Amino acid sequence: MNDEKDEVTLNRSLGLWSALALVIGTIIGSGVFVRQAAVLDDAGSTTNAMLAWLAGGVITLTAGLTIAEIASQMPKTGGLYYYMEKIYGKVWGFLSGWMQIIIYGPAMIASLAAYLGILLVDFFDMPHSWTVPIALITVALVAGLNLLSNRYGATFAIVTTICKLLPVIALIGFGLFFGKEDAFAQSFSSVHQSAGNFGVAILATLFAFDGWILVANLGDEIKNPEKRLPQAITIGITLVLGIYLLVSFGVFRSMPATQIHDLGIGAIPYMAEKDFGAIGGKLLSIGIIISIVGCMNGKIMTFPRIMYAMARDHELPFAKQLSYLNRHTQTPIVSVITTVAISAIMILFFDADRLSELCIFTVYCFYVMTFVGAFILRKRHPNLKRPFSTPFFPITPIIAIFGSLFVIVSEIHSDLLGVLFSLVFVLIGFPVYYYCRKHYQIQD
Repeated sequence: MNDEKDEVTLNRSLGLWSALALVIGTIIGSGVFVRQAAVLDDAGSTTNAMLAWLAGGVITLTAGLTIAEIASQMPKTGGLYYYMEKIYGKVWGFLSGWMQIIIYGPAMIASLAAYLGILLVDFFDMPHSWTVPIALITVALVAGLNLLSNRYGATFAIVTTICKLLPVIALIGFGLFFGKEDAFAQSFSSVHQSAGNFGVAILATLFAFDGWILVANLGDEIKNPEKRLPQAITIGITLVLGIYLLVSFGVFRSMPATQIHDLGIGAIPYMAEKDFGAIGGKLLSIGIIISIVGCMNGKIMTFPRIMYAMARDHELPFAKQLSYLNRHTQTPIVSVITTVAISAIMILFFDADRLSELCIFTVYCFYVMTFVGAFILRKRHPNLKRPFSTPFFPITPIIAIFGSLFVIVSEIHSDLLGVLFSLVFVLIGFPVYYYCRKHYQIQD
């Protein structure tokens, strides 16, 4: 039975376009559509808002360039979990993976599904009682797709990425060619007393850039990963940065800052309907729906790979089942089903959006450790030929470290109880780790 199992491996079939679509698709969800007013409110002017999006993008890009170097040296399934284990040891790798598979990943999937349920109910003018069932059905359908060969999930990622870019291009194009406002000189701090908190504005943009690292979870399924993973991460983040800046510019060219502030999350839907009519508003809604489905697909495709990798290393209970690969599809179907089952429980009984927020602190703690790991690896292997080297080293990883520390400090300042909860949950992983070490008779 073990010999038969060993013959089944993950399918290394994903090329650069698939990896690139997953990077873009897992970053661009609803953030760029709903956070414009929030960033503007905190920045206090359109110029500062644009600078906040730029700063968030630059911090994310430095993080991506740093991880790209590490990924090129160890392009294995599990991504952050694998890097932490190889740099700091098995217990740190386990804790980073534990937090992602039990709360962070499922909560993000559940949060997207819940928001999607609201959008679909509103779009089709259905009773609000249908919100939760639609969220569950959507998660089940996307999960079903990812029980098939990874080619299907990757193709779906490419298609949804192309579709979600169409409304983005429309918003950008209208602002560039028909907008009449000054995108760089509008200020409204006089009507909004809390305006001008530039750091909070950057923090809001960083959350809209999150998700770029998840493609690294597919290291064993990407062709020539030493080269393709760094390319997908760096090109993907750069493209998203350009898209976010252009969308903001288009919005600020099309609407007065005070109106964007007054409309809040309804600013872009209002803009679409005003510029393109009722049909335009509907098309934008469809674009946002597709965007969220594509983002959900990327997360359902990548997070179970962490669970699979941990189970393969005998670091989880029911390791034999969770590390099972279907012989025909070569996908970790039990890990996929388990991940979406946890998400479904969160949709039914918890505030998934709040749960995902609680994990931000610990996620960024592990990010900082991994960025520092780039220095450790260079010192540990000074003569190693790296397939990809972070440009402008050490400045680039230092910016990534300080950007992540900014998020950590901000979380402590704004949500200390949430930070403590997330730390407690990580600590719960210790007995699980040592139970598995003892159960599977693994020596340290």
